[in-house]
Amino acid sequence: MLSQALHEGWGLRMNKHILIVGGGYVGLYTALRLQRKLHRELRSGEARITIIDPQSYMTYQPFLPEAAAGNLSPRHMVAPLRRILPKAHILNGTVTKVNHAERVVTFQPAEGEPRQVAYDVIVMAAGSISRTLPIPGLTDIGIGFKTVGEAIALRNRVLHLLDVAESTDDPELRRRALTFVVVGAGFAGVEALAELEDMAKHSTRYYRNIEPADLRWVLVEATTRVLPEVGPEMGKWTLEQLRERGIDVKLDTRLESCEGGHVVLSDGSEFDAETLVWTAGVKPSPVVNDGDLPLDERGRIKGTTTLTVAGTTDAFSAGDAAGVPDVTNPGQYCAPNAQHAVRQAKVLADNIVRHLRGQELVEYRHKYVGSVAGLGLHQGVANVYGVKLRGFPAWFMHRTYHLSRVPTLNRKVRVVVDWTLALFFKRETISLGEMEHPRDGFRAAVATTRR
Repeated sequence: MLSQALHEGWGLRMNKHILIVGGGYVGLYTALRLQRKLHRELRSGEARITIIDPQSYMTYQPFLPEAAAGNLSPRHMVAPLRRILPKAHILNGTVTKVNHAERVVTFQPAEGEPRQVAYDVIVMAAGSISRTLPIPGLTDIGIGFKTVGEAIALRNRVLHLLDVAESTDDPELRRRALTFVVVGAGFAGVEALAELEDMAKHSTRYYRNIEPADLRWVLVEATTRVLPEVGPEMGKWTLEQLRERGIDVKLDTRLESCEGGHVVLSDGSEFDAETLVWTAGVKPSPVVNDGDLPLDERGRIKGTTTLTVAGTTDAFSAGDAAGVPDVTNPGQYCAPNAQHAVRQAKVLADNIVRHLRGQELVEYRHKYVGSVAGLGLHQGVANVYGVKLRGFPAWFMHRTYHLSRVPTLNRKVRVVVDWTLALFFKRETISLGEMEHPRDGFRAAVATTRR
């Protein structure tokens, strides 16, 4: 064993505690690879891995639109951390402060008092949150689109509002209920809108008094393009397809206010809506501001091409929370998307092992290959390695690519089963919004008993 250790270049530098802040793409895939690379050390106790995240699962976010549309069970688009990472210690809660000088973080568990967690090597993979603006009324009707909870709540809300519109004689209430606004025409906004519009239009066949033409979908984008990730040509085609479907796409337009559900846009238009989906960008998790790790001009952790934190030792970072220079495009940074995050995690884990064994670190290098996007059932757009696809071929590529990226065979099989069943059975169009308030019925029963 000693000769093997000397040959591999490690020994006295081991016996380390690796702390990973965040259980998303970077956190999960880094820990997965470390489990394989350090299996002997983890078994002997020479190395330990701890992951801190508010949730006990990783969400595969590209499938959020399909979950919202009912094409995919929400349970099948999440990966349980404890099952996939049996050699890691999972702590559910948040990191409220990082003191890297002392190699300790302040951990706030889901319940109970905060405590200090010491470490030897830290990986900052806390991801991002929705970037909001101080727009009056945004919290009145706004909802994000980054979590499973938001996706399912949005699905329930759309279907519930169809029920409301079917059951009322008030034309103003009906018009308001059937008006849906999406702010942001990037991947999240366009895919969410396209899937939900497709689902809602399909659902109208079960209502006596609602026609597809009664639904109003509005896409608000501050720039002059939709889906810039797929290039100008495919973005223009996507815009044409959305408008052909009756979606009101407003480019070069900003949301001014939405107080009480009254939406006011910068182009002068005003209308009432019960639902507004906010997908206008993301920003690093707040934890990056609560510590002594250096930040760049955009408020991200200042990273290097080897995925270390600039100017520090024993600190690594990748994903949405890190500003990682793109060596294939000098002067630019790696985009905050899943394509980079999954690949960065592989290099990051390898570099941690090299760091522990006193070896030279390698640079993260990946040239952006392009993008694929789903636009509803059997519709999509893609621009991969310069090959441009649209319609069914792009939709098929979209599903195939993301299926290959879902972690573990277990999840892959479950996703395929969901898709297969959808080929033979009609999708469900039931609102289960009461799940968000499970105690309301019981409280009403108690109140009745008291009376």
